[in-house]
Amino acid sequence: MHQPLSYVHPQAKIAHNVVIEPFVTIHNNVEIEEGTWIGSHVSIMEGARIGKNCKIFPGAVISAIPQDLKFKNEDTLTVIGNNVTIREHVTVNRGTKDKMQTTVGSNTLLMAYSHIAHDCVIGKNVIIANAVNMAGHVTIGDFVVIGGLSGIHQFTNIGQHSILSGGSLVGKDVPPYIKAARAPLSYAGVNSIGLRRRGFSAEQINEIQEIYRYIYLRGLNTSQAASLIENEMKPSEERDEILSFIRQSERGIMKGYKTLAG
Repeated sequence: MHQPLSYVHPQAKIAHNVVIEPFVTIHNNVEIEEGTWIGSHVSIMEGARIGKNCKIFPGAVISAIPQDLKFKNEDTLTVIGNNVTIREHVTVNRGTKDKMQTTVGSNTLLMAYSHIAHDCVIGKNVIIANAVNMAGHVTIGDFVVIGGLSGIHQFTNIGQHSILSGGSLVGKDVPPYIKAARAPLSYAGVNSIGLRRRGFSAEQINEIQEIYRYIYLRGLNTSQAASLIENEMKPSEERDEILSFIRQSERGIMKGYKTLAG
């Protein structure tokens, strides 16, 4: 259902019960699934794939071409999952030939004025607060929370279940399950409150804390810490996730605060 004051390209594929408010523009090669609401003055451009029961608030621009001078008008996508809330004036750019799409996972909240650049991969149940700006090729794991006014460097990875303070400048990878704060951004403990809320046991949280003691509190470099963790701690899903993350990090993981102070 769309208002007569909106424009929907005749080739766009819109589910029958999508609500489109006045002054919306929807371009060709767009697909929107059931139950989604599109607020006034939203622009949804070519390559958008929007899931079920999403809410897109006024002024948002979804699937505009990348702000990348290497882009040559490749046929790329912006893929939005189900139950995603996109608040006022959010911008989500479509992919380039690198990943061919930008992805926002289900149950994610993008607060007002945040920017998701080309080829970013945002996991499920993520909260991106107001005016967070991320460059291209950023990967954010499930259940991450990023505080407002943060800036995220291109090709940076942020591990699942981590939380970043407002105003963070992210230039290194942020490992999973932790709190990141201060300037320069550094380790500020394990995200124990968030983990408890999501059903992690006390034993799991204690294990994660012990792993990060090796990494940040024992004066070891990252490779030494990883080797000791693998040799001295029993395998578990959390241990293996952390080891995999730090070993695959191309930019290197952020430092510990004591390392910076010392």
